[in-house]
Amino acid sequence: MITNLTTERNLPENRCLGILWSCVVVSLVLLGSGTPASGKPAGSKWSIGTPIASYYQGPGCGAPPRFDAMTPAIAGTLADQGFNLCWIMRQEDWAVAHAAGLRGMTQIVRYELLHSGPSTWDYLDDNLAFQLQQPNAYATFVVDEPGASDFPALGQLVAYIRERAPSQLAYINLFPTYASAAALGTTGDTVTAYREYLRQFVEIVKPDLISWDHYHFKKTDRAFDGSDYFLNLALVREAALKADIPFANVVQACSNGPGQRAPNGDEGRFLAYTTLAYGGQGIFQFVYNAWEGSEHWGGVVNPDRTPTSLGKALPQINPEFAAIGTVLQPLTSLGVYHLGTIPRGGTALPPDATFTVDTSVAPEQTKGILLGYFGTAGTPTHVLVVNLDYTQAVTTTVAGPGPMAVFDATEREWRPAADGAQAEVRMMAGGGKLVRLAGSRK
Repeated sequence: MITNLTTERNLPENRCLGILWSCVVVSLVLLGSGTPASGKPAGSKWSIGTPIASYYQGPGCGAPPRFDAMTPAIAGTLADQGFNLCWIMRQEDWAVAHAAGLRGMTQIVRYELLHSGPSTWDYLDDNLAFQLQQPNAYATFVVDEPGASDFPALGQLVAYIRERAPSQLAYINLFPTYASAAALGTTGDTVTAYREYLRQFVEIVKPDLISWDHYHFKKTDRAFDGSDYFLNLALVREAALKADIPFANVVQACSNGPGQRAPNGDEGRFLAYTTLAYGGQGIFQFVYNAWEGSEHWGGVVNPDRTPTSLGKALPQINPEFAAIGTVLQPLTSLGVYHLGTIPRGGTALPPDATFTVDTSVAPEQTKGILLGYFGTAGTPTHVLVVNLDYTQAVTTTVAGPGPMAVFDATEREWRPAADGAQAEVRMMAGGGKLVRLAGSRK
């Protein structure tokens, strides 16, 4: 979900690069459906590297005062908050971001370019060439929430970018499950329509990454919290595993209207850890900052740039996300299991589970425990245990088939469990702990 973003830029025509999907309706020559993707798309040299911690609508996204310019101080603040991917709107911002250790994502795709076709994409070529000279160039933003009818044209554009900048991610963000079948461009019930939407995206566009947004925290109807959130995670996980590509979750950091609430730090931690448990390798906060008169409220910082509750928690959440995601990156997500109420799209822990917990979780407990299994060759060696209750901390004991170790995400080191095949873990509200069999090499 992207709202109006206008900016003055130090690029040709000094104009807005329309981030609204309504401003980038694609009408290129349609391609064939192609063949299913399997692993890294042909010609791609992009790799995710450090798991992504980024944002929308914040520093580097446009002209002040709505968004802060990418100064050394602002770049330093982003790094202190644990972000590792920022937005770049001016050519001089690449060096500023690089000095703070930040990778950059820019917007160089314009409405006119999408309509004109490859033969007149000199503007795109020039900017990609400049981007390739930047040591921290990571991604080019393409479009937000396209329908399936636009995938053939987007596939042509992604292939064009990949041919000229194979190390760059052509970033596209997809609709959530609660978008209508008409918006998705498919048919059927929610699961059928969304699964087909993802299938076509992977097979036709051949992306390096699947990204989508899903915002579900309500002000009054808190029973809605999590409704279809896990279904969305499960369907994306399924598509990403089949294609053997990573996925990133654009998570709610603000109220997107009068019926929604801005998540606090514990709820932000819940979003990060559940994304990891399902195998995610990236999170984007939507939004970084609101402004007076904005339809959004909350985010990482207030309009006066003081940190929100979420903003105060992110300097811990983001580095933990990157640390745990790095450990899990070479492994395969083998299963995700819910203890307590099984949400739509969720799976119950099987009787012969490799890892279990001693905490009794009643079937009617809506905020129970989540277990994400990871390993190689179909054998679970790691489990990410997540406290789905973002209102209080939980302590439990993880039992496994052998001696175990617990990962300290702050110090980035493994510590042997005191009781061998049982590891006591204390999880913050919405937080989690990564546990592995002591004999594992990763």
